[in-house]
Amino acid sequence: MSDLGVIENGSVWVSHGQITAVGASDDVEHDAETIIDCSGKTVMPGFVDPHTHLVFAGSREKELGMKLRGMTYMEILQSGGGILSTVKATREASKEQLLEQSRKRMDTMMCFGTTTTEAKSGYGLDKETELKMLEVIKELDTAHPMDIVPTFLGAHAIPEEYAGRSEDYIKSLIDLLPEIKEKELAEFCDVFCEDGAFSLEESKYLLLAAKDLGLGAKIHADEIKNLGGSSLAAELGAISAEHLAVTSEDDMKAMAEVGVIGLLLPATPYSLMQNQYADARKMIEIGVPIALATDLNPNCWTESMQFIISLACYKMKMTPEEAIVAATINAAFAIDRAEKVGSIEVGKQADLIILDVPNYGHIPYRFGVNHVETVIKSGRIVVG
Repeated sequence: MSDLGVIENGSVWVSHGQITAVGASDDVEHDAETIIDCSGKTVMPGFVDPHTHLVFAGSREKELGMKLRGMTYMEILQSGGGILSTVKATREASKEQLLEQSRKRMDTMMCFGTTTTEAKSGYGLDKETELKMLEVIKELDTAHPMDIVPTFLGAHAIPEEYAGRSEDYIKSLIDLLPEIKEKELAEFCDVFCEDGAFSLEESKYLLLAAKDLGLGAKIHADEIKNLGGSSLAAELGAISAEHLAVTSEDDMKAMAEVGVIGLLLPATPYSLMQNQYADARKMIEIGVPIALATDLNPNCWTESMQFIISLACYKMKMTPEEAIVAATINAAFAIDRAEKVGSIEVGKQADLIILDVPNYGHIPYRFGVNHVETVIKSGRIVVG
């Protein structure tokens, strides 16, 4: 995670949407129809954002005041705010409204350098709205230049109509899985394994059913309380365990042993005004591969992976090199896209960003601004 393979005075050759050559400028011929002079700038693979809640309606800016008064995440949820307030707005929104709002967020993400993203459902919590969200994600993947990897997160919270009946709700989600698989609406199934959400047993029950249908497993684990979700991720061979703010060393070792990616979301404790961040240094020491993501959602509303890289350095003591690896190639591994994106290699999709900085160290160092000048997606300039 510390070796970026930097090429000083390098060139990248792109043809028909793919990278066909990369190396020192003296070694790469320049007879292309279009030449972009990047002198004094930095060229990188486009950022990969592997954990977002891209599709939702409404906003929750009023909750900032509640946080400032000391209310916790779960207290806000129990008072009718949080996820459940977004569920109400998303259920009421039309498909067209969700498409338009989500498209705007994707445009902003792309301006900040993200070229591939994951998107979860989870603000429907009923069959109709969950399917509506997944259909929106599928349409956006076709209509927008950005590539989207869809994840089913029906187990995001317990809807009010199932209050006190979480097991029945999990069974209803399992009943929905075959339709999701048949319509190719999701590649992964995720679950919020947390006190006040879903137990370890319920999480395992759902993910095993999803795996039986050929869906990959992801787990929201150890965000507030450690219920054993990260060790469950290791047991099930999940591609990633996500959040991990209170993960134990034993959990980390279990993840490292089978290669579960630790997907860290430093903007989440930042937005919740918490002081406890995932122990990235310990995870890296133990051998857990680390990825980074925005966790874009109404509670943690940021579209900037540049900001996430900076937070990872300042709040989790990751080096700039580690954070950039985590925001590109490791993030691509976390959504099973590493053979296609996440690095500048011959044969990969030409997803490139040009930053108006002399070196990559400026990304975390000069925070709060957008360093991206040009975005190239599949060999085509889409920003700049």
